[in-house]
Amino acid sequence: MQLPSTLLENAVAEFAKLPGIGKKTALRLVLHLLKQDIQVTTHFGETLTKMRKEIQFCQRCYNISDGTICSICANSGRAKDTICVVENIRDVIAIENTQQYNGTYHVLGGIISPLDGIGPDQLTIEPLLERIKNDQVVELVFALNPTIQGDTTIYYIQKKLAGASCRITTIARGIAFGGELEYADEMTLGKSISNRQPIQQYIK
Repeated sequence: MQLPSTLLENAVAEFAKLPGIGKKTALRLVLHLLKQDIQVTTHFGETLTKMRKEIQFCQRCYNISDGTICSICANSGRAKDTICVVENIRDVIAIENTQQYNGTYHVLGGIISPLDGIGPDQLTIEPLLERIKNDQVVELVFALNPTIQGDTTIYYIQKKLAGASCRITTIARGIAFGGELEYADEMTLGKSISNRQPIQQYIK
């Protein structure tokens, strides 16, 4: 794509690095910003910079946060004795949008996948085990994508929890095997959360 300005070309190249954004879409976005008042564009850039510099990860559940503890963990109205284990932050957002869950979360930061070089030590499994050990956790809900890697991760953590007194459940398999939580419609995901099942029904 030949552009009349190197500055424009550089801006398009940066936007095109975003997932799902091709060169034509990137050009459309950059040209849109060029039409705006310079204050609008400046505010846009400053907002992104501030987000990148100041955003944190919750020291308790590893969700994104404006402070050391996220708004969910800090909310006194949430059921602190229930922890929903998810792969990533997008899954937290997806489940929150269903409005069917009122406990807390634990973001693993991935799932066990030897073929991709991801082992248990690269995830936040140990901090999760510490939370269960130190807190009075009544239920641990696994909301991982229904894949072989997701089931492997559940199996590993379940074995680590041998003898634990908390109830261990997983979301109902209304989500198709091989699917991803963030792409499930809110009604299906909400019903999967509400109708969660004992883990033994799925992990043998």
